[in-house]
Amino acid sequence: MFPRPIEKSSPAWVATYQALVPMALVLWLLPLIAVAVFSIKPDVDFTTGNYWGWPSAFKGFENYGKVFFASDMPRYLLNSVLITVPTVIGAVALSCMTGFALGVYKFRGNLLLFFMFVAGNFVPFQILMVPVRDLTLDMGLYNTKLGLVLFHVAFQTGFCTLFMRNFIRALPFELIEAARVEGVAEWRIFWFVVLPLMKPAIAALSVLIFTFIWNDYFWAVVLTQGAESQPVTAGITSFNAQYRAAYHLMSAGSIVAALPPVAMFFLMQRHFIAGLTLGAVK
Repeated sequence: MFPRPIEKSSPAWVATYQALVPMALVLWLLPLIAVAVFSIKPDVDFTTGNYWGWPSAFKGFENYGKVFFASDMPRYLLNSVLITVPTVIGAVALSCMTGFALGVYKFRGNLLLFFMFVAGNFVPFQILMVPVRDLTLDMGLYNTKLGLVLFHVAFQTGFCTLFMRNFIRALPFELIEAARVEGVAEWRIFWFVVLPLMKPAIAALSVLIFTFIWNDYFWAVVLTQGAESQPVTAGITSFNAQYRAAYHLMSAGSIVAALPPVAMFFLMQRHFIAGLTLGAVK
């Protein structure tokens, strides 16, 4: 049923596996490596067609200096933080409550309501572009960080509810019944019994949603414009001029924009891995 561990294979296959893993890793990281190399090249390398060759000069400090001190990149990064963090908090908080209600309580229409949350994940977001944009215009939320946050919270809550509901249903229901026998209020059961057991799910979901929202480009372009509200994914395109694109600066900006999700993963990794090793009864 389960694949045989690689350690139990023949020595030739183990050696082949160990040789292929670094090659697969380099192949997977090749686009990121290419962007990193582009970010330290001078502008002349692109005009002369030196796309994949060795940089004619090292311009890393100059390129990254222009990104941070001669552009609106710090403002775009701040916008991304002000959009992503409230979205993660709002979506995870709502999904914890909806997941608790749908996973613990049995009432008529429970499954139908759950299916409605799930069905929203199957709607292609491209077809929502015009109605969502018109809605933000009617509500006065177009080109605002608040409008982008509210949309992301509404759109991500369906997936988060699916995630949380399934996680809560896997918890020992005897713990909730024992708390009810002791006369504990339902909100205290949620806060003091269920929520502590949801820490690994909250950590994992926070990393996923943070990555989704931070890397979003489509809605950032549709619902915002200008440095006052656009996140960093859309702000990178500001390095493009009418007749010319500064690919070296766009590459440097892309590397800068990719660092926060990577840092978020490594910061949260210890928490949800440690949480997964804790048993509910223990």
